[in-house]
Amino acid sequence: MVPGGLWLGSPTMSTPTPRAARKAVIPVAGMGTRFLPATKAVPKELLPVVDRPALQYIVEEAARAGLAEVLMVTGRNKAAIEDFFDRTPELETALEKKGDAGRLAAVQESTDVAQVHFVRQGEARGLGHAVLQAAAFVGDEPFAVLLGDDLIDARDHLLEQMLAVQAEHGGSVIALLDVGRENIDKYGAVAIQEDTQQGVVTITGLVEKPPVDEAPSSLAIIGRYVLAPEVFAVLRETAPGRGGEIQLTDALATLVERGHPLHGVVFDGRRYDTGDKLDYLKAVIRLASEREDLGPALRSWLTEFVADLPAEGASQA
Repeated sequence: MVPGGLWLGSPTMSTPTPRAARKAVIPVAGMGTRFLPATKAVPKELLPVVDRPALQYIVEEAARAGLAEVLMVTGRNKAAIEDFFDRTPELETALEKKGDAGRLAAVQESTDVAQVHFVRQGEARGLGHAVLQAAAFVGDEPFAVLLGDDLIDARDHLLEQMLAVQAEHGGSVIALLDVGRENIDKYGAVAIQEDTQQGVVTITGLVEKPPVDEAPSSLAIIGRYVLAPEVFAVLRETAPGRGGEIQLTDALATLVERGHPLHGVVFDGRRYDTGDKLDYLKAVIRLASEREDLGPALRSWLTEFVADLPAEGASQA
């Protein structure tokens, strides 16, 4: 149950405040090098997942969770993102004249789903630096950060659960996924103290991409955060870390050291990683196969396609 008040305060002490998170921040300044050459001209966040950009799924997720104001932290060559969330009167008029109500609604949906704002990061100095650009937009309220490479299935209410945990416990909340110890060196990892609430843990330490044999656990940080505004002051004093970038993980570790409450929600639902080529293809197939308009025909074709594949090694016979 979520109490009526929200607990926030100094890094060493929580004090009550009636404010709840109302805003979301989505960093989109990355260069998308893993998807070159496509991303020479198209921001990776606008690559289609079936028939909508990955970024639209993220904004819709924030809106479903009640976060109606969204700030996108962009960079150079990302003007197409602003265009996508802007009105297109000529296109809308043409569709309206054709009587194409379905496509007209789809075009307008991206503009109507939330109030979207933009700010430039200026220089690529890491996720922590990108989040810091949102300080004026956020003010002194808790806020969510959603990373565009992680799509969370709309049927799994991860962000809503994180907001509820933050309202109950105060401090900050991050999403965690058990990736197995053999994979933890690709992620930020956490040390935890088990809590009595199922699926929620107290975090006692964080480290960015540790060696496998030094990782505190197999629980990885994935791209959903609900942060208290105290994080901004810490980010301003956080020195560049791994990769020469200002790491959000390092700032959160500092907050934990200062007594700031930090909880993790362990996610076991449906997550699609659109930042990796193979996982991107899997996401497209999974989401398309579940659609009423595409699923039956796609599943039938996939069955035939797999059946027609040559047996392993047959091509070398």
